Amino acid sequence: MWSYSSLLISGLPWTLSVTAGAFAIGALLGLPVMLAEESTCVPLRLMARTYVNLVRAVPPIVWLFIVYFGIGSSAWLRLTPFGAALIGLGLISSAHLAEIYRGGMISIGKGQREAAAALNLGPLYSFVDVMAPQAIRVALPPAAGYAIGLLKDSAIASAIGVPELTERANEVAQATLSGLPVYITLAAIYIVMSLPIAWLARTVDAQLRARVAR
Repeated sequence: MWSYSSLLISGLPWTLSVTAGAFAIGALLGLPVMLAEESTCVPLRLMARTYVNLVRAVPPIVWLFIVYFGIGSSAWLRLTPFGAALIGLGLISSAHLAEIYRGGMISIGKGQREAAAALNLGPLYSFVDVMAPQAIRVALPPAAGYAIGLLKDSAIASAIGVPELTERANEVAQATLSGLPVYITLAAIYIVMSLPIAWLARTVDAQLRARVAR
């Protein structure tokens, strides 16, 4: 098996790229989705909540199949497996992160909003200077937890041909006819990759809490 270690490790950059890219897409798209969910415009709010509920109701692998085998194989649009994985997992991330952001905003007391209004801060400054810092502190732990989950969910990209870790592990297992050590090694790699995310989240959270306590 160890002679195939380079093949297995060759999937690592793909796994990290899919995870980081999908999370970045979700983090960017999740903000306007969250703002739309909290909008006073009823049609906009309904559209945003329908989008979130619809995306979260369908298994991620089904979305990847829809994006790659459906939209991505049409005559007017051709997607690579990697591009389809980024789009599919990115849209899924946007729905989940929108709810995480929304939870952070809901946690802010009404008095904070009233204080910002009393100081005559405009909507933009109220959001950036008052609400966002508090919401980030609340949203950070679940966002980090979702990032770890997304790292594991990136394995389903192998179903559409992305040569990430799980796909490479399957190839090694088939070549060596020894699946158990291959998949145990794969599990260990995922654990090792998850630990820095958890550590970074705890560190940033501790710093934010210390800054608020001053």
